[in-house]
Amino acid sequence: MGSTSAENHGTEGVGRRDLIKRSAALGLISVPTMSFLSACASSGGDDSGDKAKAGKKTAKNPLAVNDTAGMEFVLFDGGFGKEYAEDAVKIYEKNFPKAKVKFSATQKIQSTLQPRFNQGTPPDLIDNSGAEQMDMGVLVGKNQLTDLTPLLDAPSYDDPDKKVRDTLRPGIVEMGQFDGEKVWILYYAYTVYGVWYSQKALDSLDEQYPETWDQMLAVCAKAKKKGMAGWTYAGKYPYYLPFSLYPMIGKVGGREVLDAIDNLEPNAWKHPAVKACFDAYYELYKKGYVLKGTPGLDHIQSQTAWAEGKALFIPNGSWVENESANVIPEDFDLAVSAPTGLDSSDKMPFGTIWASGGEPFIVPAKAKNASGGMEQLRIMLSEASSKNFTGKVKSLTAYDGGTDGVALTPGLKSGVAALDKAGENVVNPRLQDWYVQLQKEKIGVSGLGEMMAGRLTPAEAIKKIQGFADEAAKDDSIKHYKHQ
Repeated sequence: MGSTSAENHGTEGVGRRDLIKRSAALGLISVPTMSFLSACASSGGDDSGDKAKAGKKTAKNPLAVNDTAGMEFVLFDGGFGKEYAEDAVKIYEKNFPKAKVKFSATQKIQSTLQPRFNQGTPPDLIDNSGAEQMDMGVLVGKNQLTDLTPLLDAPSYDDPDKKVRDTLRPGIVEMGQFDGEKVWILYYAYTVYGVWYSQKALDSLDEQYPETWDQMLAVCAKAKKKGMAGWTYAGKYPYYLPFSLYPMIGKVGGREVLDAIDNLEPNAWKHPAVKACFDAYYELYKKGYVLKGTPGLDHIQSQTAWAEGKALFIPNGSWVENESANVIPEDFDLAVSAPTGLDSSDKMPFGTIWASGGEPFIVPAKAKNASGGMEQLRIMLSEASSKNFTGKVKSLTAYDGGTDGVALTPGLKSGVAALDKAGENVVNPRLQDWYVQLQKEKIGVSGLGEMMAGRLTPAEAIKKIQGFADEAAKDDSIKHYKHQ
């Protein structure tokens, strides 16, 4: 399931996984010198004193990992499962046979790990995802993360002549940055967001995927006549709606509209493109094209109803194929498309899609073995580990490649085709990384969720959301980020 599927198997509360990617904090870790370490050891006064000493830097150990130091890795137990990470841990253990690795997986990332951050005893590597994701902006702002630049500049696992950063998909490095050059997060999965559907169901209506909103309404009308709703979505977690709505806004009004929204600019939500897209989605509700009861469904229930053929379209991320594998029929012919636009006056072409990193991995600033945490990531960014992930969980990784020789599932094949079609027209809204609570609770639940349930008009929803954005912009307790 999608790595990004934070919500995945959502515990309680908000659940979206993927969604979630946030960003993290500034903290540069340097390995203390021997004299500093011994001084700490004798005085016992500094919590840096129990950090692992540096190992010997070699061609096979470019990050100078201490080969006897323990390494602790905590994974989010979500849509992607934990087997891919366990497999990568085995490689670490094989390379450093004297090192003891402690690996665990949990859905309760924040409640399990926040106390350990506060105590100065965090793990060495964390997959900070899920409903209980720790807020990356806060972690970065409080200097609680290690700068991952040494990992990115290290030789790649497969080719010593290539740096790790040169093996990654476009946008991955930038996504891990907040202010300036330092990289605080490594997003391991690569998620394609969009509108997911059964090609078989679409064919049964004798329809093509709609490129304009008039065509979308016509397809939904035809589906309704056959007893099938046009749309469903995770009503309890309506921050899934932006997976198709935000790229539609970018398609209609241009990237600068999404950038203004991310930058919390005054009146950004009052742009005509936003109003036009909100009106379009609201029309789905008004015309009865949304599956009855959708506002009360969580992500699993909505995906199950969709897989059972009760609704044609669902906004989601590429983790949905793995997450719903047990309910998607064999002949479903899963497909994803970029969002439908309004009409020929849209600023960007049909095919404009949101694709970006998911599953944010971080190395805490106070990790005892930061170089070990980074080395584990270097292993995961090898071609073999990437192929293993893609083969097991039906999702791409941040490694640019890793699909040769892997039998691509229908959804994955469709996602790769959608990326090919998009070309340069890939958008990456950052709101969900930079301002988690604003995106999930306020814009998602209190704004879009209420509008799609018919309790707010589009104009009311926009006014409310703009108010939330203005509050966040004025709140000095929140670290603010801007597109460079």
